[in-house]
Amino acid sequence: MSHGLPPVTLIICTLLLVSTAEPQLHAQETWMAEPVSYRTAAADNPVSRLQQQLQQGEIELAHHPNHGFLPSLLEQLQIPVDSQTLVFSKTSLQLRRISPATPRAIYFNDDVYVGFTVGGDVIEISVADPRLGAVFYTLSQQQQTPVFKRTADECIACHSSSRTEGVPGHLMRSLQTATDGQPLFSAGSQNVNHTTPLSQRFGGWYVTGTHGGQRHQGNVFAVDRNTPITNDDSGLNRTELADLFRTDRYLTPHSDLIALMVLGHQVLVHNRLTKASFTTREALSYQQALNEALDNPPGTQLDSTTRRIASAGEQLVEALLLSQEAPLTEPVRGTSGFEQTYSAQGPHDDHGRSLFQLDLQQRLFRYPCSPLIYSATFRQLPEEMRLWTVQRISQILAGNADDPRRRYSHLSPADRQAIAEILAATHPDFQAAAPAP
Repeated sequence: MSHGLPPVTLIICTLLLVSTAEPQLHAQETWMAEPVSYRTAAADNPVSRLQQQLQQGEIELAHHPNHGFLPSLLEQLQIPVDSQTLVFSKTSLQLRRISPATPRAIYFNDDVYVGFTVGGDVIEISVADPRLGAVFYTLSQQQQTPVFKRTADECIACHSSSRTEGVPGHLMRSLQTATDGQPLFSAGSQNVNHTTPLSQRFGGWYVTGTHGGQRHQGNVFAVDRNTPITNDDSGLNRTELADLFRTDRYLTPHSDLIALMVLGHQVLVHNRLTKASFTTREALSYQQALNEALDNPPGTQLDSTTRRIASAGEQLVEALLLSQEAPLTEPVRGTSGFEQTYSAQGPHDDHGRSLFQLDLQQRLFRYPCSPLIYSATFRQLPEEMRLWTVQRISQILAGNADDPRRRYSHLSPADRQAIAEILAATHPDFQAAAPAP
């Protein structure tokens, strides 16, 4: 059976390319210095807190004979096993162990991404740190005592460029992959998120799920480096993968389509949240220094500060409200139960509605507003950015916002009302912003 593809490869956390990496133009890393101090500032996130609990003897990680610390780690971080997705492109620190026969597994929740390689020396972890953006760790599978090692330089090489909004972040992109899992960078690549048509997603990944006559590029790869095949139907509407590789070496036999779709959405929103945070803090730091130099009254707002907050804030709002989302033309379904697990999350309003509820008929979410609006990263945005974002979203939902580029025209009056009501009932910032009855 021939396999074809231009794949979509998600490079998450320390799940990155090293010596084989495509050359990229790195952003000016102003965030290495104050006020962010990415390399030297202490991290405060679910992984750093888990490390403290381990050191204090409050918890233990059990070691599984086949999967090492993975099952126990997922349990402690509250990451569902049914979030498993499998990527066979060689895009990791452990690329020599990855191939179509031994794909890398990725598990995730709203804050943390965990990568597991069969026979790998380490578990690779990336976490959305509210102040530092994507922070990368490895957990040795060889040591009896689990210790998370924070890494930076090895990961920042690929995870801090224009592809990640110029901040330490995550990356999902489309590229072709050879039959051994080697990415074919010479064929080009592009970023992928929820705005990307389904037909251009998931190359380099295994995908289990049904999607009718819609196409994606998962489950297939190029027969050779010079003749990529793009119209192979063998990868479509697969519900099992056991004929392609040994699925019994993983926690589940699935690489769920819906989990992949949510994962792609989160990548964009996490990066936009980090950019919004960094931009605001850098603008305020510059403003304070200039006010002190000019002997201005403390807190004097510069026009440039206002413009920078508005620019980064608008990009964040577009991501949160799924602006320009690529529509589905037929219903999609997964195989692992992820969609049920994910949709059951809250908080819910008095009508039982939740932003976590999925649509999967014409779009990803039933109510097009990202659940990451509840995340610690959003809650800990600088106040100036958080309040700007809340006000802007409130105006859009009320129909009172300028929208010259029609970025929010996808929101029907019913969508706007439902999202506004859910946020007013479940989100403290929007409860405070809601008009008095």
